[in-house]
Amino acid sequence: MFDIVLYEPEIPQNTGNIMRTCVAIGAKLHLIEPMGFKIDEAKLRRSALDYYEYLNFEVYQSYEAFTHKNPGIYVYLSRYGKKKYTDIDFKSFNDKVYLFFGKESTGIDKHILANNLDQTFRIPTTDKVRSINLSNAVAIVAYEALRQLDFPDLIDYEPHKGKDFLDQFKDK
Repeated sequence: MFDIVLYEPEIPQNTGNIMRTCVAIGAKLHLIEPMGFKIDEAKLRRSALDYYEYLNFEVYQSYEAFTHKNPGIYVYLSRYGKKKYTDIDFKSFNDKVYLFFGKESTGIDKHILANNLDQTFRIPTTDKVRSINLSNAVAIVAYEALRQLDFPDLIDYEPHKGKDFLDQFKDK
């Protein structure tokens, strides 16, 4: 499986949305400091809604602290990537995979990216924008990985109201 890594996130609402996505897909979230907010900020919890208690996350003081503790395959998502995120073959990985996403203003440190170009990918866009919203980018790439892996451990029905909930609304 894979984990999500946010490199120096700045906007609590984006991180809150990503937290909710991580709960939805069963992924651990790693947050690399410095961050543009405090982890207990009300805005962050509001974005994560009722799912905060189910979130598996860890905070690191630096990129170096993260890499020291987490061996595996690092995949970087950046507008500077020369390959598309759909080129990542998630089925080929045997080790733990970490999907890195950068801070909203400047992304992942350019030195990190320059030294890992083979593992740096992008989400294609038009030339009208620099990049897409961070929480959207995480969702796009995470669900592509899950699609390739046939959505392991995820359910394909609505669990709260039941599989046949809409049956009651059929015309008789």
